Amino acid sequence: MIVFGPVPSRRLGRSLGINNIPPKHCSYSCLYCQVGPTNATEIRPHAFYEPEHLFDEVAKHLEKLERCGETVDYLTFVPDGEPTLDVGLGRAIELLRVLDIKIAVISNASLISERQVREHLKLADWVSLKVDAVDRSIWQHINRPHEELDLELILSGMLIFAGEFTGTLATETMLLEDINTEQDSVQRLTLFLQKLAPEIVYLAIPTRPTADSNVRAANPETLTRVYQTVNEVMPRVELLTGYEGNVFSSTGDFVEDILAITAVHPMRKDAVMKLLEKNHQDWRAVEVLLSQGKLQEVDYQGYSFYVRSSL
Repeated sequence: MIVFGPVPSRRLGRSLGINNIPPKHCSYSCLYCQVGPTNATEIRPHAFYEPEHLFDEVAKHLEKLERCGETVDYLTFVPDGEPTLDVGLGRAIELLRVLDIKIAVISNASLISERQVREHLKLADWVSLKVDAVDRSIWQHINRPHEELDLELILSGMLIFAGEFTGTLATETMLLEDINTEQDSVQRLTLFLQKLAPEIVYLAIPTRPTADSNVRAANPETLTRVYQTVNEVMPRVELLTGYEGNVFSSTGDFVEDILAITAVHPMRKDAVMKLLEKNHQDWRAVEVLLSQGKLQEVDYQGYSFYVRSSL
């Protein structure tokens, strides 16, 4: 599915997702990725979907939502891979401007040393850049980057972009216990964030099933320590540690909605129940998708999540 949602976003309100990258084209294969490991990382941007096709899909989805009385706060490029691998990203953003809805891009920042990538990102209203670590060994451990990527070039590219971007800049750091939570590495991260000066710093922990099942989220004590360290010097720091909620929107077609959403955003069981209620259906609709192999059930931290099957 190219367009899904809107889904409840802790950062962007009601976010309509745009999946401009087919699975799983990415420059990283992060330990905590919610859509699974990357079989082969890549760093050369190329064409995937035509920008005009992306625009048409978004416009059609918005028409369905409008008929159902649903609203959207952001059009968000948050695909199955890294959005800046799409050479048509900038053109797609330009086309979507006529819809008069703010546009966001959530990027891992791995290609930001490239001028053209920065030019594409500058067209958005809101950009989030991943910065899980500023230490090379930790970065390699967590993000498992393409072998040609250079962390120093990435960090330099982020600083250049921050100086040019006129929209809202955010960063996101995923905190994994005993990997990037040692105080020395947190201090170095904080020093870099001071130089970057984003409007908001998000500190996150995994809240959905991860690519590596051995990954542990930072415990409450660690999370508090890291938050306090960063908050001492940054003007706005927020935690992304809670469940997003169950306010998933409906186009009126339950099967289309759940398969689109769960392709990139695993849904907890109580959220699925709410979506069923909106469509006046019962749990049998889910059982059918499970029996057909289109949907999978995953247990994580005591909750049942539902993800779209890759088969």
